[in-house]
Amino acid sequence: MSNELEIYDTTLRDGSQGEGVNLSLADKLHLAEVLDWLGVAWIEGGWPLSNEKDRAFFRDVRKLDLKTARISAFGSTRHAKNAPADDPNLQALVAAQADACCIFGKTWDLHVREALRVSLDDNLAMIATSVEYLRSATGRPVFYDAEHFFDGYKANPEYALRTLEAAFNAGAERLVLCDTNGGSLPAQVIEAVRTVRERLAGARVGIHVHNDGGLAVANTLAAVDAGAVQVQGTINGVGERCGNVDLCAVIANAELKLSRRCLPAGHLTRLTEASRAVWERINLVGPSNQPYVGRAAFAHKGGIHVSAVQRNSLTYEHVAPETVGNERRILISELAGRSNVQAKLAARFPQLTDPALQKAVLDEIVEKENRGWSFEAAEGSFELLVRRHLGTWKPAFKLHHYRIHGLGSEALQPQLVEGTVKIEVGSEVRLRVAEGHGPVDALSHALQEALRPTYPQLAQLQLTDYKVRVVDSKDGTAAQVRVLIEYQFNDRSFGTIGVSENIIEASWNALVEGIECALQD
Repeated sequence: MSNELEIYDTTLRDGSQGEGVNLSLADKLHLAEVLDWLGVAWIEGGWPLSNEKDRAFFRDVRKLDLKTARISAFGSTRHAKNAPADDPNLQALVAAQADACCIFGKTWDLHVREALRVSLDDNLAMIATSVEYLRSATGRPVFYDAEHFFDGYKANPEYALRTLEAAFNAGAERLVLCDTNGGSLPAQVIEAVRTVRERLAGARVGIHVHNDGGLAVANTLAAVDAGAVQVQGTINGVGERCGNVDLCAVIANAELKLSRRCLPAGHLTRLTEASRAVWERINLVGPSNQPYVGRAAFAHKGGIHVSAVQRNSLTYEHVAPETVGNERRILISELAGRSNVQAKLAARFPQLTDPALQKAVLDEIVEKENRGWSFEAAEGSFELLVRRHLGTWKPAFKLHHYRIHGLGSEALQPQLVEGTVKIEVGSEVRLRVAEGHGPVDALSHALQEALRPTYPQLAQLQLTDYKVRVVDSKDGTAAQVRVLIEYQFNDRSFGTIGVSENIIEASWNALVEGIECALQD
């Protein structure tokens, strides 16, 4: 068996069926370039019969300078009443001029009788003649997706195998076993894949599973272990219902744990960047604990864990984060020990080797987290806390006062709010008024306008996220609120935190810390 595993990406089709995902033609072309840069073997561009956008994709993708990936067009077997040469679906596949065609057909006898409403033999003929026609008309590979294969195999194993036999004998180069409902178990997948390979000697088997049972990665790797040579799935597992198998996890596991080459040499380190590029393009936020590529995949919070990782990363990391292009993160909280503090900022603050200083930092963290702070996502505030203990913090300004105007009943209307800020920068007192979409936005604009004459670099500081959480809801309107603000400054991202019973004061404190953090470098 070759050690190469063929990656067939369906993000542009299956992924677009995920809730909240709507890809434009420009999105699909951009993602095709991302997938090619990652190094997948095949990119399924869409179903050309279904819509004009997919037809345009197959036209425009030929203009891209793809290096590694080939393009596949998706469709179905012919309609029961149509001859192949007269079938609109097959004609659309031919017109797409893709490097391959992938068609699905019915494997489950239940679907044949109740969905297609044809005889079992007629279905076999539809599969065989569709594959034969596409091979003859395009001169290119045809892959056969056996829809609902595992359900069909459970219900009527002999007939399910005969559908694959029809496609194989007609010239299909891949027989892709689909767990369309996503409910199979690894043992069932292994048994079925082995049976197919025994029944059809020489057939090259693929696997296409959904994640409805939470076992998509496990089922895919089980199929690979049983002899599957092609894996179909999506980047990040986006797709209908619970999604398709996450190719990020499959590729990393296959290469690092099974020694199966999925990408060109050296491309595995591109995995995290490709994952995040897809999340960004589809305008969704991926789970932080996504295996291998998530922000928290190599994040350590417990002090004992951090201490052990510093001595030997294998103690709490199953692979090195850099192998997939990710990075180790050390989180700061009341669970932290000296190791966390030292590991977090050792490169920036070598003075943190002082045990007394480490204890003082930890004591303040514990005390503040007991009152509602959380430094886990507020790295900027943590840096300032350390700088204050080191005596290296240099305040950018002195506050006289800030005020908000326009928060009466009229503020419920879609209008701007005014924020006034009076500060002292050096020996100069500055009073600035600015408008914003809400009090935080107004205060941020006013403060930055007051500071930019002295600190022009603040033009590069962008507020990217604003979150508010009630710390203890049982206190009602007197409860403390925690405000977390995330920033982008040049090529650096960081968060700051403010806590108060007054949401405006908590927001102000987080805003000030964001500016102070940006100006410390």
